[in-house]
Amino acid sequence: MGLLALGTPLPWDEAKKHADQVRDLGIKQLLQIWNKYRKNERDVLLWGDEIEYLVLAYDEENKNACLSLRQAEILAELAKNESLRKAGGNVPDSKEPAYTSEPLPTFHPEFGRFMLEATPGAPFGLTWKDLLAVEGNMKLRRTIAKEHMAENEAPITLPSFPMLGTKGVFTQPYYPPTGSQSRSQFIPDEAINPHIRFPTLAANITSRRGMKVAINMPVFCDENTPCPFNDPTIDYDRHLYPEDDDVRNGAAKEGHIYMDAMGFGMGCCCLQITFQAKNITEARQLYDQLCPLGPVMLALTAASPIFKGFLADVDVRWNVISGAVDDRTEEEKGLKPQKDNRYVIPKSRYDSVSTYISQDPALRSEYNDLDLVIDKDIRQRLVDNGVDERLATHFAHLFIRDPLVIFQETLSESPDDKADHFENIQSTNWQHMRFKPPPPGGNIGWRVEFRSMEIQVTDHENAAFAIFIVLLTRAILSYGLNFYIPISKVDENMATAHHRDAVLTKKFWFRKNLFPPRKPASNGSQTPAPSCPGTPPPVEDEYTLMTVDEIMNGRQDEFVGLIPLIESYLNTVNVDVVTRCELAGYLSLVSKRASGELQTGATWIRDFVRNHPDYKKDSAVSQSINYDLIKAVEALGSGQGREAGLGDRLLGRFG
Repeated sequence: MGLLALGTPLPWDEAKKHADQVRDLGIKQLLQIWNKYRKNERDVLLWGDEIEYLVLAYDEENKNACLSLRQAEILAELAKNESLRKAGGNVPDSKEPAYTSEPLPTFHPEFGRFMLEATPGAPFGLTWKDLLAVEGNMKLRRTIAKEHMAENEAPITLPSFPMLGTKGVFTQPYYPPTGSQSRSQFIPDEAINPHIRFPTLAANITSRRGMKVAINMPVFCDENTPCPFNDPTIDYDRHLYPEDDDVRNGAAKEGHIYMDAMGFGMGCCCLQITFQAKNITEARQLYDQLCPLGPVMLALTAASPIFKGFLADVDVRWNVISGAVDDRTEEEKGLKPQKDNRYVIPKSRYDSVSTYISQDPALRSEYNDLDLVIDKDIRQRLVDNGVDERLATHFAHLFIRDPLVIFQETLSESPDDKADHFENIQSTNWQHMRFKPPPPGGNIGWRVEFRSMEIQVTDHENAAFAIFIVLLTRAILSYGLNFYIPISKVDENMATAHHRDAVLTKKFWFRKNLFPPRKPASNGSQTPAPSCPGTPPPVEDEYTLMTVDEIMNGRQDEFVGLIPLIESYLNTVNVDVVTRCELAGYLSLVSKRASGELQTGATWIRDFVRNHPDYKKDSAVSQSINYDLIKAVEALGSGQGREAGLGDRLLGRFG
């Protein structure tokens, strides 16, 4: 979560009057950044991860696992501890534990009052020592967080809390769902971080779109699931707010789990990786090449089979978040004729990327095959000020969105040497990749954020996927790999990734040949070349459908596979035997997850529920099932529970 500004937030009726002003100031700030930093070279190659935790509180008397709403108190305790460390580390008579790992992890607030975000404290480098420190750093974060919680609380890494929004008690303390910000039937406003930005964000999304958000996820139909399934948690007779009419007017779909608040999406947790490139050219290259990987990694890390107390017929959280922040009006969705809005917008603010941005000669125009909606005036303004057309188009697409939270005080302040207005729109375009310009006034370079992966139950898994992505970027840059497919196929793959057990049962569009064209060198050998003479093959011949196993592990002589590519890269660099063996363990987990030898978190959770003695084969997850599931997740996350065989199918016996 970015910097949380303080000030007076404008309600949507007032904020919309200043939307064009914020856009104008945001583009001015972007151009200042462009002019100051576009020629940066040889920035240090760094990277870091973000892990989000759910904070659980156990009611042992009633055998109930709830979400703890003590985020602020926990962060305050963590801040006190950090102050002690900065004052000199070990303090006499202090009961705080002493940590020797430096730099210390840092903790941040998130949208849910039951969430914590943790980062390493300082970026990792690209040394083997740094790579092998990732899992230990993640474990340290979990340990520190736990030590600053109440005795009955624990941090867990699960994308979505299974009982969020159910009829029973799912928060500690309990609040009824009657708040005026979300106006949700299911989630109380007290579950939202009380910082004024967050409830304003929820309220303004509802106001802008003219109705509450409506999220419908297909239910998993088991032997005793009612058919047709009509979400039994909906109160059709509630008349607390005008938005209560939404469900009576068809917002809830038959056969689906219905959710009506931003908290269902932004209350989810994920694993995100940010890379700092050596310059803007390399950052744009990484952005493009990682883009087609997003849906594949979403399926590979799937861990979200339960929403609002029901098993869903999906395995991932992505569309829940997409629906939770979808502020488009019916005009912008194309459901009504254009009258008050300028654009018909095909996607939510939280969705897959819609355009490639690199200047790589391998980027053919056919790959950007979507009818991209852009602000033509903004694109022209950027081009007139020296931004190339491809990058100008990218930002002109992002800036079709309105700023959702505007602080009154910022409108009269000088925008120079800041990025607040730019980030107001940039940071609320939650796409599966994010291209991040340097913030003014610092020594941070051009960055790329990989955003699609689901958080995993254990630090070992999270480290494995983080290390895999890092090593893949090194192979991409070392070999000049080409992952381009039409961007429309990336959209299709994102939809495919949602299917139950997609990692084993579905195929994804992927490029057949990842290597750049080769042409004879003067000495007769074959050397890579950016292009070869002659007419390139039709784009349709460059990609095909593959399983995740084939993409990761290869397909006989037809496709090399990403893990063999990484292993080939490791063979070309100086890696000692011990390090190579440890890296092989992480790559093995990814490989076995792709082949099905190890289960995804989603499959493991679904099997846990369906094999529970209290499960009635009706898709419903009871309080007792949830309690046992969360206890198992906590045990695995803290490094316990393996003796009982809890994680054998998830991690392997020696994971």
